[in-house]
Parts: sequence; structure tokens; C-alpha cells
Amino acid sequence: MSDRSGIFAGENPFAIAQRWLDEAQSAEINDPNAIALASVDEDGMPNARMVLLKEIEGVEMPSGGAFVFYTNYGSAKAREVESAGKAAFVMHWKSLRRQIRVRGLVTREEGAQADAYYASRSLKSRLGAWASRQSEPLSSRASLMADVAKITATHGTNPKRPEFWGGFRIKPLEIEFWADGAFRLHDRFRWTRQSGDAAWQITRLNP
Repeated sequence: MSDRSGIFAGENPFAIAQRWLDEAQSAEINDPNAIALASVDEDGMPNARMVLLKEIEGVEMPSGGAFVFYTNYGSAKAREVESAGKAAFVMHWKSLRRQIRVRGLVTREEGAQADAYYASRSLKSRLGAWASRQSEPLSSRASLMADVAKITATHGTNPKRPEFWGGFRIKPLEIEFWADGAFRLHDRFRWTRQSGDAAWQITRLNP
């Protein structure tokens, strides 16, 4: 598209997303990789929460492109995205006045890649993943810290990744890039495809 230039330029949406995220690393005060992840429960009731995006795949090979985050597989978010097989998120940077919206299909990442990410976390975060029964009722913070102490005594200083903790890969069928414009005449480009292997169609949207 002739007018898709500047920050919107490029034929690989994952490379564009990574470029925007790289710019945000120095502009956002906290968590430039934070995303608002949306899902629905078995009754179709929507849900949303902030999580951290840990990898954008496909920057070099867009056919395998996806967005990866990690969580407890027993959490509400995990149960909901697995049940539906779909999820959406928005990544918004107030400092850059830009956002990316994604909708796509979800699969687990529970292999070597998940092991490597888990090992890269701080020891306290790794032990916390073992101790937290995410989304379940908690009697008190003291009981949680007691569980952390028990896990520390059991698993030591090099705990393996719990089987109930790992990643999810969102393979998008739709990506929208949005940037603030004067007089609220924003720039929006929507990339869509029929399947994870299909060619992208790009459309400029009204603000």
C-alpha cells in the first residue's frame, strides 16, 4: 500500500511489532512488554488481565510468527484460552501513542523453549511459580510465604520447571497497528489472513 510508510513500513508484521517494542524499551517507564490479554469463559463471559509478552516469533521467518507469554496452566486465563483455543490482546504505549491489537489461535509452549525461559527467571520467581496455585482462593499472604519456604526446602536453588507452568503461543489471524494522529485522525492498518499459513491482506482503516 503506497501510503504505508514510516513506522508502518515493511512486509512482515512481526518485524514491525518487534521494532515498535524495541522503541518502547527506552520510552516506557515500566513493563513496555505488558499486554492486556482477553479471553472468554465457558459461558462466553469476557475476561481481561495484564500479562508480560516474552517473545515475538517470526521476525526473521514470518510464516512461523507468533506471540508468546507464560503462566500457570491452572490459572483462569490458561483454562479460558485453552478451552476456546483463541485469544486476543492489546499492547499500548502511552509514551509513543501507539498500540497493537492481536487476535489469533492459541497453542501451548511446554518444551525446551519454556524450560529455557523458566531457567532465565530469578530463583525467587521460579520458586514462586511452584508455590502459587494461581487464581485459587488464598487464606492469607502468610500461608503463601509458608508454601514458598516449603518449596525452597524441597526444590533447592535449581528447581525444574513445573509441569503445570509454561507458555502459550498466539498465532495471529489479525494484527492491527495504530498510531495517534492530529485531531484524532489516527493511522490504522489491519493485517488479516484466513489461516496461520495464508498470505496477509492489509487494509487501511478509518480512525
